Amino acid sequence: MFLPHPVIDSLTPQQVRMWDAHFSPEASGQRRPAIEEGIWRRTQDPANGELSGWTEDESGRRRVVHYRLHYGLDRTQPMERLVLEELYLHVSWLAPAAEIADHRRDLDRWLTGGRWKPTGHGSWRRGDLHTTITEYTVHPQDERADRDTPEGFTSIDVTIHSEDYTLTRAARNLPWDVLAGGMRAKEQRGNPAYADDLSGVLDHLPFVVEAGCGTSIEAGIPPLHWLHEVYRVTARTGNDLTQGYAFTLAPAADILIKEMLTDTASKVDDMVSMFRSVVLAEPTRAHRALKSLHDAGFMTGPVATHNFDRLFARAGLQEAFMRRYDQRTPHMPFPDDAKALLVIGLHADRRAVQARARERGLPIFYLDTEGVTENGVHKPYLIEGAREGDVVVRSEATPALLRLAELLNVTV
Repeated sequence: MFLPHPVIDSLTPQQVRMWDAHFSPEASGQRRPAIEEGIWRRTQDPANGELSGWTEDESGRRRVVHYRLHYGLDRTQPMERLVLEELYLHVSWLAPAAEIADHRRDLDRWLTGGRWKPTGHGSWRRGDLHTTITEYTVHPQDERADRDTPEGFTSIDVTIHSEDYTLTRAARNLPWDVLAGGMRAKEQRGNPAYADDLSGVLDHLPFVVEAGCGTSIEAGIPPLHWLHEVYRVTARTGNDLTQGYAFTLAPAADILIKEMLTDTASKVDDMVSMFRSVVLAEPTRAHRALKSLHDAGFMTGPVATHNFDRLFARAGLQEAFMRRYDQRTPHMPFPDDAKALLVIGLHADRRAVQARARERGLPIFYLDTEGVTENGVHKPYLIEGAREGDVVVRSEATPALLRLAELLNVTV
């Protein structure tokens, strides 16, 4: 496995200009959109018992996953290409000691099968990647947080990273700080009104937009929950998609690390496929409709976006980036003239944008299909915090926004 690893073998001149304008360090300011990062922490708790398998006799398991992928342009070839420059993957397990011991033997077998070469001190190398395995009776992050370890439990950490890759202490601690923040309390859904279109917004102009992955899905980018499959965060509880998912918490079920150690290049291809789709995607008519509505004065302020695809910026709109992993609330610049909030394709108000809109007395309109379709099977996925006084339009973004532009005599 060698780096840089090709993601897109050749980029068009237009794609290179797009990268330089929206993903390069020079263009993006403090935020680094060329780094894809994800964190999942899964624990057993009575509040998530159905997904985690918690019972009074079965509790205490934990799995933490943290990854960072650094992308860039390789300009040494006749055609510029998108490459993965640096890779970091960290997986930590807390489980009964016997299971950790079994998992350690599995890891040794996978390292041998994947032709990793030992370098000493619990480390192995394959090409430009290094693997480190560390076992703990008490995990240092549990000591740091003064968190008890269940009796009979031990921990094991596996870290796979590119050569000479280092993280700051704050970055290494980030998933554990998220864990210490506790489980997110779900919002209580009320009884919102339903409408056929967004004509109700006409009485509350201009509006601010908050956007989730709905517009990105329409652009051909996989939904964020697709990453749960890539990083084996959850497993289906049955063949029927409507039966839902369960947390991956037993070390023996760690398909992710097995894939990384035994079929490294193929798994890395799997990991970079999300970002590949981001770069190949183009703003849709929904993005262009919002730009036209903004230019006409019917939409105001930046888009509060949870997406890392930069599609709103690429359509010419300002973005207020909301996606983060700690419990802090990012700044959202609500313009003084805002009269409503339009939420597009977002399931839950994780960053309190809607809560802050309610504090300002702004009515909230939701544009959302309230469902997910996988392999032709539709699964209801209701907006979590919609309540009395809110209006929900069950539609994809493009037709609904084009209809709104038509009602306002705006050409898209």
